[in-house]
Amino acid sequence: MTGNSFAENADLLRRIGEGDESAADELISLNMGLVKNIAARFRDRGVEYEDLIQIGVIGMIKAMRSYSFSYNTAFSTYAVPLIIGEIRRFLRDDGPIKVGRGIKKQGVNVMKQRELFLREHGREPKISELAVLCEASPEEIVTAMEAQSPIRSLNEPVGDDDGITLGNIIASDENEVDAVTDKIALAEAIRSMSPLHRKIIVLRYYRELSQQQTGDLLGLTQVKVSREEKKIMKYLRDAL
Repeated sequence: MTGNSFAENADLLRRIGEGDESAADELISLNMGLVKNIAARFRDRGVEYEDLIQIGVIGMIKAMRSYSFSYNTAFSTYAVPLIIGEIRRFLRDDGPIKVGRGIKKQGVNVMKQRELFLREHGREPKISELAVLCEASPEEIVTAMEAQSPIRSLNEPVGDDDGITLGNIIASDENEVDAVTDKIALAEAIRSMSPLHRKIIVLRYYRELSQQQTGDLLGLTQVKVSREEKKIMKYLRDAL
């Protein structure tokens, strides 16, 4: 996320706090790339990618409602674990979900309107746009979309190996998901840095150059690189 987006998030959150309803849609749209990035990591779990995105949006909405500037962290960084948690809870729900006929019917209509919107506009519709098209509340839209997601049993065999089930795979993946959370949070923090600081990180920690070599490439002294590196470390400690 760029520095510009960092400032935009902050502005939109202030507007939401002042009761500007349109700012919520703008905030979700601005951070949709983050939601899609996280959703992509949960593919091949028996749920359509687009459905994972919509579930991720629910996590984004929860983050939006619970975020406070007093946390002293970027909104995108704060939202990452909530988005992942929402998707993970959805995937781990192995109980039979009772869906009423009315919700099923509305779900079919929501999917139909979504497809029509995609064809006409070439992008995913916002929850608020679907609500207008379906003449329903945003909460009803989310419920209807959840009802359309395929349900998989955690006891369902996976592959040809005896004894390996979907539940085994999901349960064993918790550490990996936690690691993904940390990586995404770090990536978001780095994206919000200045171009100079991002270059220093790439040269020092990805290309493993010395401070002197980094300074030579950037036209800085070794002492300047050292000072900037200390600023970077402090920023990352505060952000994470």
